[in-house]
Amino acid sequence: MTTKMPSLYSTTMTGKMPSLYLSTINPHFSIISLKKKSFPVTGSRNLCTTTAHASRFEVDRQISRSQGHEEESLSLMRSVLGSMERVYLKRNPTAKATLDLVKSVDDADHVCYDHLAFRTFGVKGHGIESMASFFLDYGYKQQEELRFPAKKLKALWFSPPSGLPHEDAATGSGVNGPLPRIFISELLVDQLSPQAQEIIEKYIETSGSGYKHATLASALGSLTWKKPLFSDFQQLAKESEYAAWTLVNGYALNHVTISTHRLKTHLTNIRALNQFLQENEFKLNSEGGVLKVSPDGLLLQSSTVADSISFKFSDGFTESVPCSYIEFAERLVLPQHKNLRKEEVKEFHRRDGFEVGNADKIFESTSKEQLTRRTG
Repeated sequence: MTTKMPSLYSTTMTGKMPSLYLSTINPHFSIISLKKKSFPVTGSRNLCTTTAHASRFEVDRQISRSQGHEEESLSLMRSVLGSMERVYLKRNPTAKATLDLVKSVDDADHVCYDHLAFRTFGVKGHGIESMASFFLDYGYKQQEELRFPAKKLKALWFSPPSGLPHEDAATGSGVNGPLPRIFISELLVDQLSPQAQEIIEKYIETSGSGYKHATLASALGSLTWKKPLFSDFQQLAKESEYAAWTLVNGYALNHVTISTHRLKTHLTNIRALNQFLQENEFKLNSEGGVLKVSPDGLLLQSSTVADSISFKFSDGFTESVPCSYIEFAERLVLPQHKNLRKEEVKEFHRRDGFEVGNADKIFESTSKEQLTRRTG
């Protein structure tokens, strides 16, 4: 499928961001709200030691205030994630159609996200840290690093804040459900050819301090560097399709991942979901097989092939470029918890983290080989 969304690229972002942009996220928040600022996302654990003579009323008042800050912080974070999600769904009709289809046959309130993923250029502050800083400020915790030598990539994933109902108590779907893990990868630019490095650094220079606004750029569907030349896109694509994708998509959501084991129908089994999608003529990533399975057999993943979007380059060429896709993940119960009854199983009883082998194949969802592959 191809859709035309030139307006998403009509504005590049450098330096200070006009406050009017925030109206597309939430009209009640100012630009100052999005500057890095730590909020108490897990409540205060030492309120009673503030003073030995604190009255019960004062302690209760402080607890109430802390909880209010927590709710405000969580509300703002969900609002930003919601804007990222809206841009993603508007640009990627396959992702929207997939979500709508799954919701139509399952419980729409339990179509939750396992993780959100972003791509970055690992140069001059524009790498993982540019996007991670927002999530770290809101209580996310850095976890393992993954390396992909052949693709010249590395990635980090971040777990949701502790002390919040992000695992099992939250209700709602998508970004309004249990808080998702965050997966951020970066291209190791210094390992590319001198020519590719020169192209990337040329655009990074036009971005200036744009990396400080990575989250805002993602929420608005804007690039932080100038619109590229088609010849530069072509040159990067020859060496790194990841680089070419990032050049035209910037900090946009690369994919969201449906947590299949949270579904309520037979689609909770990822094999059944894959079959259901293929029967409905959705094209799935076939790299290494449609189903990607971790060595321990406990993490099962699959994905659609990315949509394409019509992109007008700065030299006047309008060409189809890869956009984003949607992924599916089933996390099985860990062996030590296998005797739990189904109703007793919580998210922390399941396999956590990511797997290099699986992720390496999922990256191919935006590759030319997958986009041009015939169905079947």
